[in-house]
Amino acid sequence: MIQLQDLSRTYASDEIETTALGGIDLAVEAGEFVAIMGPSGCGKSTLLNIIGTIDRPTDGRYLFEGADIAHAPEAQLARLRRDRLGFVFQSFNLIDELTIAENVALGLAYRTMPAREKKERVAAAMDRVGIAHRQRHHPHQLSGGQQQRAAIARAIVGEPRLILADEPTGNLDTENGAQVMDILGQLNAEGATIVMVTHSPSHADIAKRTVHMLDGRILSSARRAA
Repeated sequence: MIQLQDLSRTYASDEIETTALGGIDLAVEAGEFVAIMGPSGCGKSTLLNIIGTIDRPTDGRYLFEGADIAHAPEAQLARLRRDRLGFVFQSFNLIDELTIAENVALGLAYRTMPAREKKERVAAAMDRVGIAHRQRHHPHQLSGGQQQRAAIARAIVGEPRLILADEPTGNLDTENGAQVMDILGQLNAEGATIVMVTHSPSHADIAKRTVHMLDGRILSSARRAA
């Protein structure tokens, strides 16, 4: 599904050039669950942002399902994000003025489909993560764990081929974090491809493969024993 080849990302100012990523080679197959680990500032989130086309590489190739999109037009990348990618963030990124159902529906905002189908998809996504009973509530009325489940529902409502999760349990207590990881594990078991950034070794153990990073480079990539 994904191939990164000799990929780099640098940021330049008037006085200094900083290398966030250098010489990244990484392949993710369809149906994999990959955890990316490493200390703060090692480039994990930069890598995830490039995979999600939120950021662009300075050099190298990024092949998504065989097509090199490293320097694709923004309109093409916007369609890719809309149709094939789902995002889960540490800070939930829910809009407090909207109900939970309306927040989840944002995952279909740029899709053309009948209103009835959209409503059915939203209901199914909320039921899938166990928050259907909260559909008329607003984010501030939910616990952190419930808010993250709403964020996951928003990410999966469009049935994306790839889910990108950036520290999805970082703002949660142990119990709610475990529930979120259970949901991600179930989604992967049902065929979703997941790439997750995490600081938690126990949560990384749920993934099928763990990639360790340091100073903008990949140190190792190890598959979980069957």
